[in-house]
Amino acid sequence: MKTLLLSTLLAGLLTTAAQAHDHSDERPAHFKGEASPDLTTAVANFSTYNQQLAEILAADELSLEDLGVIHELTYTLENALETITEQVTEMAVTLEEVHQGSETGDFERVQSNGAAYLEAAQTLVP
Repeated sequence: MKTLLLSTLLAGLLTTAAQAHDHSDERPAHFKGEASPDLTTAVANFSTYNQQLAEILAADELSLEDLGVIHELTYTLENALETITEQVTEMAVTLEEVHQGSETGDFERVQSNGAAYLEAAQTLVP
C-alpha cells in the first residue's frame, strides 16, 4: 500500500514539474512553410531556401529580424527534407528491385525498376 501511495505521489510530482517547465505557450508563432509535394519541388525548395539561409548566415552579426527570417525558412527546409527523405527511401526500394532483378536475370524487372529509379535519382542529382 505504501508503495502504491508513493508511486502515485511521485507520478503527480513529476507531472507537475514537467508542466511547470513547459514553455510551449511562449514559443513564437509557427509557419507552415512552402509545401514540397514531390521530389522536384522538394529539391528546388531545398536549394533555394538553403541559399537564402547561407546568405543570412554570411553576415558578421545576426539581428532578431534575421532570426525571424531563419525561423520561417526552416519550415520550408523541413518540409523539403521530409519529402526528400521519403523519396530517397522509395528510391532505395526500387534500386533493390533492380539489384535483385540483375541477380536473377529478370530483364523486365531490371528495365522497369531501373527506369523508375533513374528518373527519381536524376531529379535528386542531375
